[in-house]
Amino acid sequence: MSNALKLTACVLTLALLTPAITLAQDVAAHTDFTELADAINATMRAHHYDPAELEGPAYAAVEQAVSNLASTATTDEEFLSGFRTIWRSGPFSHVVLRQSDQTVAQMGAYFDSMRIGGGGAVLSWDGDIAVLTVNTMMGQDTIEEIDAAFDEIAHHDASALIVDLRENGGGAFAVRPLVAHIIDTPLDAGAFISQPWNATMDHAPGRADIAGLEPWEGWSVLSFWADVQANLVTRITFQPVEPSFDGPVYVLTSNETASAAEMASDALKASGRATLIGETTAGEMLSQTLYDLPGGYQLALPIADYYSMTNGRIEGHGVVPDIATDAATAMDAALTLARQ
Repeated sequence: MSNALKLTACVLTLALLTPAITLAQDVAAHTDFTELADAINATMRAHHYDPAELEGPAYAAVEQAVSNLASTATTDEEFLSGFRTIWRSGPFSHVVLRQSDQTVAQMGAYFDSMRIGGGGAVLSWDGDIAVLTVNTMMGQDTIEEIDAAFDEIAHHDASALIVDLRENGGGAFAVRPLVAHIIDTPLDAGAFISQPWNATMDHAPGRADIAGLEPWEGWSVLSFWADVQANLVTRITFQPVEPSFDGPVYVLTSNETASAAEMASDALKASGRATLIGETTAGEMLSQTLYDLPGGYQLALPIADYYSMTNGRIEGHGVVPDIATDAATAMDAALTLARQ
């Protein structure tokens, strides 16, 4: 898989999607870093899912650190490296600064048609136990690989299924077929909220808030980004699809399981169709999009927050496994259970 892929975005995170693009080596010969820092802050305040979160001391410390960086950085590489270091301990996830030789508008068509080149989902076997390793939720070819894997699982009449999400940093719509081939009834998984909700509501979204709303059913990342920012609340529902696997399912998680992979873990746990084994997930479950900044820079920032209908907010909390064990031993634990 290309190192240029940023495996963090949610869609649906159904999400958070940073495309593979050619990074400019020297987009601007003389970047005005003070102007850039001001643009980063202004863009964040304009589009963050809850601007009120930016009024606390945690974001104020980040804002000041970026301002200090702007006054000392002498090269683009130095500013980018410093920004990444600052945000490693930032108050929320899905913030990425990068340079590009294309604008966000120019990359628009790429978002919905991208293919990662294969290897997003890999099926292997331990006897009659199917092991589906899903490395990312990104890519049309990952969706195709997941569908093909369930065809093979049905053809070989697997006795159990292990879904390995331990190194899955998230992505986009591949979460949908992964969950859909396992559940046996429709599942109201959760809801995304952005500025319209946070400007008018004083509680977390629950089942009463999504009752009567049509679930979001599209496949366009661009459309999702637009809709989630315009809607008061965006309902996420998974529908079963054939072939459906109805045997025992074990989902492996780690503290690197993030974003859309956390949505999958939470949905499968909530459905009652899977046992989660491993570590509590990363707690990085937001949906991000990109904005152009001066000097050929682009800022990815979170535009929507996600709440599970069963387990509440995932950002900052993660999804707790049913059986807690080190990620390194989770496969052995799953295989032991699957063989019983």
